Amino acid sequence: MSTVLVCDDAPLARDAVRRAVALVPGGDRVDVAASGEEVLARWDREHPDLVLMDVRMPGIGGIEAARRLVSQHPDAVVVMLTVAQDGEAVAHAVAAGARGFLTKDATREEISTTVTCALESSEWGASVAPVRTTEPLAGRPPLLTEREMQVLDGMSRGQSNSEIGKELFLSEDTIKTHARRLFRKMGAADRAQAAALGYRWGYLG
Repeated sequence: MSTVLVCDDAPLARDAVRRAVALVPGGDRVDVAASGEEVLARWDREHPDLVLMDVRMPGIGGIEAARRLVSQHPDAVVVMLTVAQDGEAVAHAVAAGARGFLTKDATREEISTTVTCALESSEWGASVAPVRTTEPLAGRPPLLTEREMQVLDGMSRGQSNSEIGKELFLSEDTIKTHARRLFRKMGAADRAQAAALGYRWGYLG
């Protein structure tokens, strides 16, 4: 029997995710928690197979809770719930040990794909869960140019294309071109996923 623990301090969001996960084959039991502290307190006696945890919550928050949980229990599987384009938070969460992420506006199909991969695939932990695609990403880091690395760094710091361009003395269109090549090389669907992979593969620190 597989158990999924959904953690979000917002009752409506928590219940929406719980109901979506309950429809996923293999998710036999879906429990809920309202804080990172609660997840840590319940882990030893419940050992859920998967924790879906909101990034931004009162108290220690989701990122710190994920870091502590994975540090104490390396076998823990944590997927972060975040708002779209919150690249910096996603990157920090993956660096803290989260296996992947889902945006809160993810479709039921996207939730089902990620939960199924997390519960069934022993290889899934080698990659970050995709948000807009249906297959886990390959774990082999691509070769990036120096300019692409600079653009990726700017993305991880939440800069817009215009801001990155000003910093690098390049036009916004040139930055967009580098970004498209960067996404294609990394297999990333958006900035958040690119930043998360950057931390996962050691490009960002």
